[in-house]
Amino acid sequence: MAHRQPILLIDSPSLYFRAYFGIPESAAKTGDGQPVNAVRGFLDMLAQLVRTRRPDRMICALDHDWRPAWRVELLPSYKAHRVAPEGGEVVPDTLSPQVPMILEVLEALGIPAVGATGYEADDVLGTLSVTQPGPVEVVSGDRDLFQLVDDARPVRLLYVGRGVAKLDDCDDATVRTRYGVPADRYADFAALRGDPSDGLPGVAGVGEKTAARLIDRYGGLDGILAALDDPRSGFAPGLRAKLDAARDYLAVAPKVVRVATDVPLPELDPALPASPADPDRLLELAQRWNLAGSCRRLVDALAGGRS
Repeated sequence: MAHRQPILLIDSPSLYFRAYFGIPESAAKTGDGQPVNAVRGFLDMLAQLVRTRRPDRMICALDHDWRPAWRVELLPSYKAHRVAPEGGEVVPDTLSPQVPMILEVLEALGIPAVGATGYEADDVLGTLSVTQPGPVEVVSGDRDLFQLVDDARPVRLLYVGRGVAKLDDCDDATVRTRYGVPADRYADFAALRGDPSDGLPGVAGVGEKTAARLIDRYGGLDGILAALDDPRSGFAPGLRAKLDAARDYLAVAPKVVRVATDVPLPELDPALPASPADPDRLLELAQRWNLAGSCRRLVDALAGGRS
């Protein structure tokens, strides 16, 4: 089924972490003093996205497994620095209780939220980006999702690195301009460059410019590794030695960085609700958690956001 308007695929953890750190706890609390800054900010972000992007569908992706075992098995350093002493992800104490609140409000609104055992939100977004009819707009502050950009479908990344009010609307040309590689080679580029925030060491001595130059010359990691075995391939001796030393890492890193696009997901109705699915429940939650303004703004956006 063809659509004129986009589907918004929301990287929920990316947005609610941003909301949590962007709004002081003191500015958003329930009557009994419980912080709701992440909930309020998340709902306000959705309202602004609906008003400005005018989607006709929306799905919120969830992290059911923020550090999947299959990725850790391939690369033990993956997100290792973010593991709490007692296990699980290091998450602020006052953020964790707000995530179930967000899910309750979304359910009352009628906006689907979905995750999958053994997969991150990125993987859910990747799967939805290839299975949902386009146009697709993925909303995230995660650079790894540049790899989902696909002008042919089309899939764009609305990158929120500077906030939802200053979205970077990214197509393939944007990725090429920013990093020097096409979007479908971004995962190879990220593996070469590394990413400390995810525990990806990269290749020692290979930064963004060298990574982009190698991909431009050899087409991707497979071509680079094949060229390593060819004495006529023209590598500088120092660079050849660095890449050769990183062979074991480069054999697994792309599989870790690449977003899964085959996650088993339930049937979903992504149609944007024109009115709340359960208005009485939404009103009760809004009153209980002091979210009346944010809920009203999102309900108003949903009522007027479709054409």
